[in-house]
Amino acid sequence: MTEGQPIPFKAETQQLLNILIHSLYTEREIFLRELISNASDALARLDFVMLTERDVLDPDIPPEIRIRADKDAGVLIIEDTGIGMTRDELAENLGTIARSGAKAFVEAARSAEQNLTEIIGQFGVGFYSAFMVAESIRVVSRTYQQAGQSAAWEATGEDTYLLLEGDRQRRGTEVRITLNEDAREFLDETRLRQVIKRHSDFIQYPVYINDEDEPVNRQTALWRQSPRQVEGDAYQEFYKQLTLDFTDPLAHAHMVVDAPAQMYALLYLPQDPRNLVFSPRKEPGLKLYARKVLIQEFCTDLLPPYFNFIQGVVDSEDLPLNVSRESVQSNRIMLHLKRLVTGKVLELLQSLAQEDADKYRQFWETYGGLIKEGVAIEQDQPEKLFPLLRFHTDQDATGWSSLEDYLSRADPEQEAIYYFLGEDPSAVRFSPHMDAFRAAEIEVLVLTDPVDPFILMQLKSFQDHPLVNVAEAELPEADVEGAQPEDTPVLDLAAQADLIVRFKSLLGERVSDVRTSTRLSASPARLVDPAGAPDQSVQRVYKLMDKDFDIPKKVLELNPKHPLMTRLAALHPADPRFDLVAEQVFENTLLVEGLHPDPVSMVARIQDLMTSALGDVEGK
Repeated sequence: MTEGQPIPFKAETQQLLNILIHSLYTEREIFLRELISNASDALARLDFVMLTERDVLDPDIPPEIRIRADKDAGVLIIEDTGIGMTRDELAENLGTIARSGAKAFVEAARSAEQNLTEIIGQFGVGFYSAFMVAESIRVVSRTYQQAGQSAAWEATGEDTYLLLEGDRQRRGTEVRITLNEDAREFLDETRLRQVIKRHSDFIQYPVYINDEDEPVNRQTALWRQSPRQVEGDAYQEFYKQLTLDFTDPLAHAHMVVDAPAQMYALLYLPQDPRNLVFSPRKEPGLKLYARKVLIQEFCTDLLPPYFNFIQGVVDSEDLPLNVSRESVQSNRIMLHLKRLVTGKVLELLQSLAQEDADKYRQFWETYGGLIKEGVAIEQDQPEKLFPLLRFHTDQDATGWSSLEDYLSRADPEQEAIYYFLGEDPSAVRFSPHMDAFRAAEIEVLVLTDPVDPFILMQLKSFQDHPLVNVAEAELPEADVEGAQPEDTPVLDLAAQADLIVRFKSLLGERVSDVRTSTRLSASPARLVDPAGAPDQSVQRVYKLMDKDFDIPKKVLELNPKHPLMTRLAALHPADPRFDLVAEQVFENTLLVEGLHPDPVSMVARIQDLMTSALGDVEGK
């Protein structure tokens, strides 16, 4: 091969360059991250070599990455003192790049429906992202081997590249990028610092700008330290730097795991998402590092969506740097990491609930809706979220109770966990379904959030106690009888039968049936579902989802011991007050159940009833 003679790129390599230059990366600054990452890899490989080899060129040169900006020439230089490359290695690694997956990348790019940023990380072609900003690139390298010679590689992104004799005296590699006019921003020191701090702050080797003596990056990642060695203030400070939220988080968790995947993580629970208004983290997701190199700013693959309020970082030794860049692909390692991180968040929230009730209340009032959504959508063991749930009860309308709290207060003989399902928390006070429960002093959970019917699709039982709707509950006879005063007058069977006939005649097809019930005490009537009807929770789910679903016609149950019923039964069949009162009784039950289609329509009837009631005092 003649020195300096242009060498053609392979066809797929040229296609790859065209893709990278014209359409690939969404943020051009990524090129600097890729080159710093490559430099770090070269230093890491040299560290490994020096464990077994002593005959290394320049053994006393410190491991470092140095970035220099020549503003006059428009050149940006990224230099490392790593393992270096021979002429043949330059040709192999940069000339053909077949081993880096160029052909496979081009084939994937042709067929991919997703944005190309979703697949670049699979093929290890990050070096070529520099052509997004470059007029030309010159790479000069000298191998660590004593007998090796310096060599250079040059390309402009066209069809060919050059292999030349290099002029580098020291071990390592220098990438010289002559920047396009519209990329001269990367010659500005402030801009360089910004990119390094964002993407390469925790690279384990020092990164310097120009001839400065202080590295730009921190190098020591807090999450990689032993939790026993980290002071509490350090955790709070890191959180504030990460999020620009200057209130302390409610809680944090520090993970160091060796198996089934080696990973480190710092996870934070913010007090209030509104405090993150100035945060650079405008999207949900964790920062994902591979060996301290940031590969995704907002990784949503590590936690289920209902935990997207968690802030923090995850760093894995088992994610190769060439496996993921702009977007992390789902793979076996990521599945392990997701399981570990999700489990840690669950543990963090459970510990907070057990150790600090006030903080957990603050958490629940801020994020409880997301936890409920999680129960509704989680397909993999939704019961793991059940202990995190909190509810108001009829006996404590403002406090929060867990399912375990509820059971701890219940009679040991109580088999079920009872709940009221409605649209308004105040409705529980007037619900006829609550009559016997109040009299028997049985506590009832109040479920009135729009998402509650959805969680009931999953939350069928807790600790072997079934959840039962009060509207469908069959209380023990002792509880029902105890709810009724012994001297309460009751309609005889003939009067009950007559009352039922009169209600059926009046209401017609608006109800499926009318019957009396012994399960009512303070209320004159209630509506219940007919046999075979879907659960109320299912009906509400269909209603909320705007499905073409007709709510089953209800059964009207009358309380034969209520004064209103006994007086109605005593009215003459021709008395017009019967229809007025009976209609109002029925519509009151619709109103309490949240089923009344037009509550305003009751006004005229109520006025007629008021007029009728005042008729007895006319002329007085």
